[in-house]
Amino acid sequence: MAERWSEAELPLFGGEERINDPDRALKALRKDAADCTRCDLYKNATQTVFGEGPAEASIMLVGEQPGDQEDLAGHPFVGPAGKVLDRALSEAEIPRDELYVTNAVKHFKNEPRGKRRIHKKPDTGEIEACRWWFDRELAIVHPRIVVAMGATAARAVLRKTVTISKTRGELIDLVDGINALVTVHPSYLLRLRDEADKKKQFRQFVADLRFAAESAGAKKAA
Repeated sequence: MAERWSEAELPLFGGEERINDPDRALKALRKDAADCTRCDLYKNATQTVFGEGPAEASIMLVGEQPGDQEDLAGHPFVGPAGKVLDRALSEAEIPRDELYVTNAVKHFKNEPRGKRRIHKKPDTGEIEACRWWFDRELAIVHPRIVVAMGATAARAVLRKTVTISKTRGELIDLVDGINALVTVHPSYLLRLRDEADKKKQFRQFVADLRFAAESAGAKKAA
């Protein structure tokens, strides 16, 4: 694993404290994020949905934002897209409990329509506001590979807008020995209507995850 940040470089927490223990630092960050009002999305959401997983994870998965079920449960990727992700991870033989799973935006952006809440895509300002949390997650976990799932996640991770089809499957240098890999969001697979295309895209998604795992393992061996 690439060397973690030194104590002097770790994020500041309440009372100007630096925590040089990754597990404690993540817990402190999660606690701080629970009261986040950095943008207006908290006003229409149930709660902050923070990242989950081991602080020593070599792979970080980044999605767009919590969905309706994630917002209610308080955990990332537990709804329909989460089931697709779990199936893909199983086929790629990657234990989910060894990954750090988070989202670019921590609150569910939605538009109430009667008893339903309709998903709305986060805008650039909301992604930028939430980068404060993502940057600190990245600093603490310091994974070998960050898998950006979907355009919003790619925008947050790479700090620029990219086309998924043009960047998918390539290792992209970030900082301090961390690489990024762009792929589709699991919800994209749910929206495909043609079964043959859905199966093809699912296999490619599994291949992307497997490549991320192989790359993380290769960097560990190196």
